Amino acid sequence: MDCMKDEQQPTLPDDPQQLKAMVLQLQQALAEKDGVIAEKEHTIVTKDNRITYLLEQFRLAQLKQYGKSSEGHPSQGLLFDEAEALVEETEAESQLEEVKGHQRKKRGRTKLPEDLPRETVIHDIPEHDKSCDCCGERLHQMGEDVSEQLKFIPAKIKVIRNVRPKYSCRHCERTGTEVAIKIAPVPPMPIPKSIATPSLLAQIITSKYQYALPLYRQESLFKQFGIELGRKTMASWMLRCSELFKPLYRRLQEVLLAQPVIHADETTLVVAREDKAKCYMWLYCTGTDSPITGSDIPNIVLYDYQAGRGSEHPINFLRGFSGYLQVDGYKGYEKTEATLVGCVAHARRYFMEAQKMLPKGKRSGKIDWALNHIQKLYRIETQLKGCTPQEKYECRQAQAKPLLDEFKAWLDKSILQVPP
Repeated sequence: MDCMKDEQQPTLPDDPQQLKAMVLQLQQALAEKDGVIAEKEHTIVTKDNRITYLLEQFRLAQLKQYGKSSEGHPSQGLLFDEAEALVEETEAESQLEEVKGHQRKKRGRTKLPEDLPRETVIHDIPEHDKSCDCCGERLHQMGEDVSEQLKFIPAKIKVIRNVRPKYSCRHCERTGTEVAIKIAPVPPMPIPKSIATPSLLAQIITSKYQYALPLYRQESLFKQFGIELGRKTMASWMLRCSELFKPLYRRLQEVLLAQPVIHADETTLVVAREDKAKCYMWLYCTGTDSPITGSDIPNIVLYDYQAGRGSEHPINFLRGFSGYLQVDGYKGYEKTEATLVGCVAHARRYFMEAQKMLPKGKRSGKIDWALNHIQKLYRIETQLKGCTPQEKYECRQAQAKPLLDEFKAWLDKSILQVPP
């Protein structure tokens, strides 16, 4: 037993220098192991963060694909249940007002415009009823009860027959000299030698681009009137009209670039005839802070189709513009001559996505604080509707600027406390 104990005990050198060297060697080995452990722990944390990020991106992609989005276009389901949904919403609002005890003025029926043509229909009682039931004397009219209803007259389609009489000289015909025929010139039309009148083209363009009615559906609508008007023909008309609109487009662009504030954005576009995977539709528009003085145009919205997302596209479109350009964080706009300003809606979207990534039932104080703070800014903008640009500027300086300064300070502090 004593021999076994002696074999298990480490043998320490008698020389102090050797003992010191051994201690240093052990300390170095421990330090190396601590470094390896720290490196592995860092790797584990990095991988955990990466896994968490990928899981969040996966859940976000699922929400974008299958979940509801307040920023998205209403789904096809609203084509069928929109009426029921709106009625339920109205009833819910009424119940909420009753619970809160608000003494709001009832929403009366909107008065019909005075300039609409009116047809008066008199609903009178029969002549034999115009005598008193008590004494039999003739009744006199003491007044009348008037109510209005809105009648819709479906669109009328008619054919314009352009008749141009021809004239010639009988005397020249008899004498055998050259006979000159006179006839009125062909009336100018947007698309020569076509059946399309300006009103027809305006209807097709408005239906397609303003009310999102595709050409194939318009084709079926014309069939209801017994008119065979193919979608390919209408598509050709749209291309021809785009050439006619170029002078108007250029003039609107000139007016747009003369404004102090312009909003810009770009979105992907699928184009069948292009080889590239992504094409882009660039959007430039004025806003309520850019009133077009001396014009009846309330707002200008111009689209610029390009086959890419290069910075040369906004540079070329905005050439000469040095005012404020409100955009998202895309770097391509930085090369323009404009003064860039940010978009709160784009910034808010990231907080909304972070909120959606939280486990069900869990809340984050930081996310709620940010969204509530942004809501305060939105509330100020709501109150500024209808104000002049100078009134808006003064109000924003007095109310919005302190909120933005507070938000900036909070962001600078919070960025050090949350994962990337």
